Amino acid sequence: MTAALAQRLKTETRTLHSAAERSAFMGMLLRGTMHRPAYGLMLRNLHALYAALELALARHARHPLIAPVFLPALWRSRPLELDLQSLYGGDWADELALMPATTDQVVRIQALDVESPERLLAHAYVRYLGDLSGGQILRKIVADNSALRAQAALAFYDFGDAAGAKALAHAFRSGIDQVPTSAAQEDAVVDEAKLSFEWHLRLFDELASAGWVLAERAA
Repeated sequence: MTAALAQRLKTETRTLHSAAERSAFMGMLLRGTMHRPAYGLMLRNLHALYAALELALARHARHPLIAPVFLPALWRSRPLELDLQSLYGGDWADELALMPATTDQVVRIQALDVESPERLLAHAYVRYLGDLSGGQILRKIVADNSALRAQAALAFYDFGDAAGAKALAHAFRSGIDQVPTSAAQEDAVVDEAKLSFEWHLRLFDELASAGWVLAERAA
């Protein structure tokens, strides 16, 4: 049953989710101590992920396991592009590097697009519910961090007012409850969500290392 899937996604990824939130990289962002090179790299790499994911979701908009959660209002690739342009100008894609973890994740999403589109649900779950639940908090933290110079580049976190963000979260969760999965498909989606969180942990480590190197070079 899909209600069980929603609960399984929450329960069975809880440990990995907590590990991602406790990572050193996220700690810097949440404490307001992140420096601009690391932040720019984060946005760049998230953009690549969202661009691949949203292209795949659009291609499978009528897939029975995707249609209930097909909510373009959640999509973040365009807001991220606007933020990157604001912070780095039109050359942001050339100026900011993709991490190996991101390249691997994009390849994974592109493979799912062809072979197992139902697993895209897992990547949508990991990203969009996280964005909705933490977006308002992160928006204020980023705006208050003068080192990021991102006060005018907050589109990534903008889902409208609190009521609008809550409505989108409700619509997404309700969509998960409507997804007609078999037991095997549920297992596949949960396994894929775990892989997605593991990717985030790897990416955060790579971003932290690369960001510090760039900051030292700029100092």
